[in-house]
Amino acid sequence: MEFWQNIYSNFDPVAFNLGPVAVHWYGIMYALALISAIFVAKWFIKKDNLSISNDLFDSYIWWAEIGVILGARLGYILFYDSNTAYYLTHPWQIFNPYINGVYTGISGMSYHGAFIGFIIASYLFCRKNKISFWFITDIAVLGISAAYVFGRIGNFFNQELVGRITDVPWGIYVENTLRHPSQIYEAILEGLVVFAILVYLRKRKTFDGQLALMYGILYSFMRIVAEFFRQPDSQLGFLYSNWLTMGILQSAIVLGICVLIYFKMKKINS
Repeated sequence: MEFWQNIYSNFDPVAFNLGPVAVHWYGIMYALALISAIFVAKWFIKKDNLSISNDLFDSYIWWAEIGVILGARLGYILFYDSNTAYYLTHPWQIFNPYINGVYTGISGMSYHGAFIGFIIASYLFCRKNKISFWFITDIAVLGISAAYVFGRIGNFFNQELVGRITDVPWGIYVENTLRHPSQIYEAILEGLVVFAILVYLRKRKTFDGQLALMYGILYSFMRIVAEFFRQPDSQLGFLYSNWLTMGILQSAIVLGICVLIYFKMKKINS
């Protein structure tokens, strides 16, 4: 347990170097997240004999990934970054991986921004290709929920999005302070648990869109739970009292919208 509690003192977030470029475990985990999302989604397409061609789904992956990356970065700039005004007046800097000529990579991504980007990209793709938005997003969320595990492990390796102060024996030291390993909690709750429920429900759904909406509901609920163990972003802190964070606020909005749409669609398809 001592090694675990002091893991950050014994772990290098840089996996290896390619010349002047440092390859972080964070980046490797996000690459694995993308690969696993594609693999899982395609596996279920084949296993469940879903009526979508491989070429069409490959094309959709590109649209969805671009939407996710743009949404995640822009969402962070708008909701979390303390230099929002600078980026809005210098938009070419949003994806600039260099600071003063030194390669630092691009950090700062928002899940809810990625969620919005994913929805917009999926809608535009489906409209262009005349395919059901709800049908294809039901497939996508299976891969997304599985891949989410790697994303949060990447946060853990990168020593970011740390937990609140605790005295539990499985806590880890961050700058000499024992904290909840909240990234691991999120990987389990928002990733593994949500994925397992969606896999169970996929053969029992009664209308297209049920899995996509359940993903929004389940993720939002799990995120709200996890937020009570996660340290609020330092530049924002608590939005109200000592409990409301930006993550809770955004998740509550998504949860409410998904619940309303879910019951409306369920009534239409009953």
